[in-house]
Amino acid sequence: MADEFNTEGMLDMYLFENEQLLEQLQEMVLEQKDADCFDEDSINEIFRTMHTIKGSSGIMMFDNITAISHKLEDVFYFLRESHPDNVPHLELVEHVLEVEDFISGEMEKIKSGQGTDGDPSGLIEGLNQFLDKIQGNGSESAAKGLPGNVHEEPKQFYIAPVASSASRFYKINVIFFPETEMANVHAYKVVYALKEIAEDILYSPEDIIADESSAQTIIEKGFRILLQAQASEEEVRNIIGVGYDIDRVDVYECQAEEFLQGFDFGEEHTVIDLNSSVEEIEAKTTAASEEKKEEKIAPGDFVIKPKEPGKPKKLAKDKVKSDKATFISVNVSKMDMLMDLIGELVISESVVMQNPDLKVPGLDLTNFNKAASQMAKISTDLQNVIMSMRMVPLTNTFQKMNRIVFDVSRKLGKDINFEMVGENTEVDKNIIEHISDPLMHLVRNAVDHGIETDEERMASGKTEKGKVTLSAKTEAGKVWISVTDNGKGLEREKILAKARKQGLLEEGKPDSAYTDKEVYQFITLPGFSTNEQVTEYSGRGVGMDVVVQNIQAIGGLLEIESTPGEGSTMNLKIPLTLAIVDGVVLETGTSSFVVETGLVKEFVSVREDMMIHEPSGDEFVMLRGECFPVLRLGDWYGLKDYKQSVEDGMMVVLELDGKTICMFVDKLVGKQEIVVKPIPSYIKKIKGLSGCTQLGDGSIALILDPSGFLE
Repeated sequence: MADEFNTEGMLDMYLFENEQLLEQLQEMVLEQKDADCFDEDSINEIFRTMHTIKGSSGIMMFDNITAISHKLEDVFYFLRESHPDNVPHLELVEHVLEVEDFISGEMEKIKSGQGTDGDPSGLIEGLNQFLDKIQGNGSESAAKGLPGNVHEEPKQFYIAPVASSASRFYKINVIFFPETEMANVHAYKVVYALKEIAEDILYSPEDIIADESSAQTIIEKGFRILLQAQASEEEVRNIIGVGYDIDRVDVYECQAEEFLQGFDFGEEHTVIDLNSSVEEIEAKTTAASEEKKEEKIAPGDFVIKPKEPGKPKKLAKDKVKSDKATFISVNVSKMDMLMDLIGELVISESVVMQNPDLKVPGLDLTNFNKAASQMAKISTDLQNVIMSMRMVPLTNTFQKMNRIVFDVSRKLGKDINFEMVGENTEVDKNIIEHISDPLMHLVRNAVDHGIETDEERMASGKTEKGKVTLSAKTEAGKVWISVTDNGKGLEREKILAKARKQGLLEEGKPDSAYTDKEVYQFITLPGFSTNEQVTEYSGRGVGMDVVVQNIQAIGGLLEIESTPGEGSTMNLKIPLTLAIVDGVVLETGTSSFVVETGLVKEFVSVREDMMIHEPSGDEFVMLRGECFPVLRLGDWYGLKDYKQSVEDGMMVVLELDGKTICMFVDKLVGKQEIVVKPIPSYIKKIKGLSGCTQLGDGSIALILDPSGFLE
C-alpha cells in the first residue's frame, strides 16, 4: 500500500523535512545534555517533532519509524503533562539520540532505495522501561490518563466533547502557494499539528489522503477547518505556522451556533487586517459577533481589509500573493555540472581575451574591450552566485562532532565540556564531504588520547572536567579548523621510541636533532600508534592516516601543536573552495605558475645591493629596513633557463599566517580568474603546489601554495 503514496516528489519532501527536524532535534538535545533536565520549551519541541515525524511516516507507511517516534512521543507527553521529579536526564538524552540514530539510519536506507527493515523493538522496550520508571515518580492520575491522550490514532472526524466555559470556536482557511506540491499532505500535517489542542476538529476536503484530486481543490479553494479548542487565536496561528508551502492563514473566531453550522459560514464574518497587531486582531474578532456586515460573502471566503484607506475590500482568495522567500532542492550532481560549465566559460573567456589576432598593430578594439568588460562582469557575478549556492555552514558537521564527544565520553567515563567556535563559517559543499571523517578522528582522539581520566586530572592539579574546543575561521582563501584539548599533550619521548622501534628514524641522527613538529608528524604515518592496547576507538594506527589522506586530497594540510601536560591542537588548513579563484600568473623559465591574489602583498623590483647572502646559501632581501627570506622559484623546483640576476626579475612579496617571504620569478604576466583543477593522482605530492589550471593560450600552469614554502 505504501507504493500508492511513494511518488518521487512526496518521498523527497518527506526526507527533506524529516532530515531538518532530526538535525534540529539533535542540536537541541546536545545543547541541554549538561543541564539537570530539559526545559519546558524543549520538551514541547521534542514532542512536536516526534508528533510530526510520526504523522508523516504514517502517511508514507513506514511503520517502524512511526512506531518508534510514537513511543518517544509518549515519553515526552508524560513529561509535559505530569512534570515528574527525579527524571534521569542523561539516560533520557541517550534514549532520544538512539531514536534519532535509528530514524536517520532508516532514512538513509530509503534514500538508497532499500526497505525500512530496521527493528525498533529493542528501543521501544527500553523506552517502555524508562516510561515505567518515570511514571513511578509522577502522579497516578497522570499515568492513567496517558493512553487516552496519546495512543489514539488520528481520525478525520472527532466526537465533539461538551464545550467548557473556556472553549473557543474557530473557522480557519489555510491558503497554500499555487506552486506547492502535494498540498493534501501538507494539509494533513496541519491537522496533525492542531490535534494537539483540538477538542473538536473538522476539515474540508475530507478525504485528503486517499483522494489525490483533493490537492488541487486545496490549492484553488484553500483548506478549511472547523476547530474547537481552549487556545487563543495567536496560539492557533503559531501552531499552523507559515512556511515555504503555506502562503497565509485566515482565522475567524465565531460563536458555538456558527460552529455547528459547519462549513456554511453564513453572512457574519470578521474583517481581519493582516497588517494589524495581534492585539488589534483579537479586539476585532471579539467584537465581531455583535456586528453585522451588509456585504454578502460566499461560504468559506474571508474578508481582508486593505491597509490603505479608500481601496475596496477583496476576498482572501483573490489577494495577490506577497513576495516570500521560496526554496528549491537541487541534486548536488547538477550543481557540480553547473560549476564545471562555469569553469569552462571562464577558460573560454581567457582564450578569447588572449587571442593573438587581437594583437595586430593598429587594430581598433574600443568596442571589443567594452563588450569584453561587460562579459567579464557578468561572468564574475555568475561565479559569485553559483559559489554562494554551493557554500554551506559548518554547523551540521560541528553538531555531529558534539554527538561523538557525548558518546565517547560516556563510554570512557570522562566528564568533558565540548565548545564550538565559528560553526557558522561557510565552505564549499565538496569540502564538507571531505572533512567529516578527518574531524571525527581528530575529535575522538582528543577525547580518548588527549583528555585524561578524572582521577588523573585531579592528581595533576587540573579541573576534573576536561575541555575539547572545535573552532573554524577563514583567512586568505583558506579555512582553518582546529581541534584543541586541555589534556596531557603528546609525549615526545614515547613517540620517538615508537618511531625508533618501527625504523622510522634516520641512522646517526640524534633525537635532539628532530624538532617537535617533525616528531609529532610521526603519528600521522600509517600503522603508527603509541597505544599499547587496541581499543574500540584507537590503537590500530589508521585514524590519523585517514585524516592526512583526506585532507591532502583537497589540497589541505595538518599541523600539530602540543605542550606536554597542557594539551594539544590539531590544525586543519584547507582551501575555502575547489572551484574558481582570482590569481596572479607568473613565469619562471619556460614554466607558468599561479598564486592566489589574496596572498600577494606587493611586487618589488630589487637591486643586487639589497641582497644578503649567507654562507649556508640562504638569501635575504632588505625592504624598507626589514629583512625577509628569499625563495628562488627556479631553484626550488629545479627549473632550467630561468633568470639568475635579481635585477632581471621580480620579487613577489607573499604574506601568510603572519609570515612574509619574497619569491623571485622571471616576470609577472597578469591577473586573471583561474579554474582550480586537482593535480593528477599519479604525481607525488610536492611541497608548494595545491593544483593546476589551464591558461587562455591552452598551456597548463601550476597553482602555488606558499604555506609549503614556509614549512
